[in-house]
Amino acid sequence: MTKRKIADWVIPPEQDAACVACMEEVLETYAEAYDPQHPVLWMDAQPVQLRKETRVPIAATTQHGTRVDDEDARHGTASMFMCAAPLSGFRHATARTRRTKAAWAIEVAPILETRYADCAYVPFVCDNLNTHTKGAFYEAFAPDLARAYVKRIKCCSTPQHGSWLHVAACELSCLTSPCRSGHRIGALTELHTAIGAWSDKTNAKQRGVDWQFRIENARVKLKRLYPKIKA
Repeated sequence: MTKRKIADWVIPPEQDAACVACMEEVLETYAEAYDPQHPVLWMDAQPVQLRKETRVPIAATTQHGTRVDDEDARHGTASMFMCAAPLSGFRHATARTRRTKAAWAIEVAPILETRYADCAYVPFVCDNLNTHTKGAFYEAFAPDLARAYVKRIKCCSTPQHGSWLHVAACELSCLTSPCRSGHRIGALTELHTAIGAWSDKTNAKQRGVDWQFRIENARVKLKRLYPKIKA
């Protein structure tokens, strides 16, 4: 029997007005010029499994590299949070035990209070998730403080089944590969150290993102997503 490969793919609905409305709003946001007073931030989260070694690794020598046993043990889960501002070459990555509404709000708050404290409002591009809501701030902070944060964010959501549009999701993929390849991370503190080192290295390079897919491209290449207008 011939085995066929199956690849994971994001399959958006066809002729879906809600999908194309969100997609065009996101693409229009990407096309805007950089404004230091209103810098566009992309934010996403990703669950990860923590795995620890079951045996002490053999240290590297001049004859061979570090040797680890192929067996590991699951040691809980965590969630990585990524905030990216690729037009300015800035990334901020952290980790928490859970990905909840309150956790998302708590991650956003210090960003507004430090690097972007002088900005009247900050546009946020987020996945279309129930954790990325304005109500999340009221679950994490007192009403007066929550309202102050809400007034300073302008949310723009990617469409359902549209994670390919999300720069922060791409950045999480860039983070996951170097941070977790070649060794295991079994504790939240280790994960913090790894992603902190990645953030510092990436920010030092000020690596940007050259996003070239525009609304006019979408209307041609993704024509099947647009509703057919009857005369």
